[in-house]
Amino acid sequence: MNRLIVDPNLEHCPDFTLAAFQPSCLLLLNPLTDDAQAAVMLQNIWLAMNSTLKIQWQQQLDSDTLEVTEQQCLLDKAAEQCLDAQKLQDAVLAEEDRKKNHIHHIVIPDHPHPKWAAEEILVSDFALCKLDKAQFMELYYWTNKGLADVRTNFCTLDDDSMVPTVGVDGSATWISASVAHPATGVIPDHLLALLDFSCAIPHFIASHEQHGWANSHIIMLANFFGALMLHKYWTLDNILEMKNSAMHGTRPLHSPLVLGTSPS
Repeated sequence: MNRLIVDPNLEHCPDFTLAAFQPSCLLLLNPLTDDAQAAVMLQNIWLAMNSTLKIQWQQQLDSDTLEVTEQQCLLDKAAEQCLDAQKLQDAVLAEEDRKKNHIHHIVIPDHPHPKWAAEEILVSDFALCKLDKAQFMELYYWTNKGLADVRTNFCTLDDDSMVPTVGVDGSATWISASVAHPATGVIPDHLLALLDFSCAIPHFIASHEQHGWANSHIIMLANFFGALMLHKYWTLDNILEMKNSAMHGTRPLHSPLVLGTSPS
């Protein structure tokens, strides 16, 4: 059976009464059949043939679908076999790797890990007073050494002692002695070691949070310090160049121009 090219469902029965079909009608004419009856006979013949072609077309579609399905099944089976072969090969290679590098595959026990210390740090009152006023303050006060100095001197200071100072309006006021004098041995920011700098930043930002600074300021500070610590100068081997970059990068970090206004 020849394969159909055109879908017979799309064909329409022609009008056999037209002059173009007159030669076909002449073959059917006889004393008992006129032109109109001959046209009807041709129409019936065409409809019967079209119905047969429709059945053949549907069978052809079903056959094509079945063939495509079978081909896809063969492809799926071939892909599955390739995958199984790859898994088997990977398993063999993994087993060989475990034998060669058995120390790399030792199971590490999941022991409880130490938690962060929940204790609040004790920062110099002098530094916190400057912080509240949005004034420049060295990062030294938030380094491990600066915090250790506060813990050492905390119990030796008289919290009730007061010293006179001049207020903003020029009038004399009394403030606590602990906030009147800076700590001794303060290291400028540009001379801080990288380890001290990285240890001071989390404490420095936490102090801003605890003293009511706006969240936008906190995020700005965190992003700024994070960018500094990811800068290429952070891993320089040249000490002089590293200090020069730190001098230009950290000196204005927490000046009023950077931090903005005081907390609301």
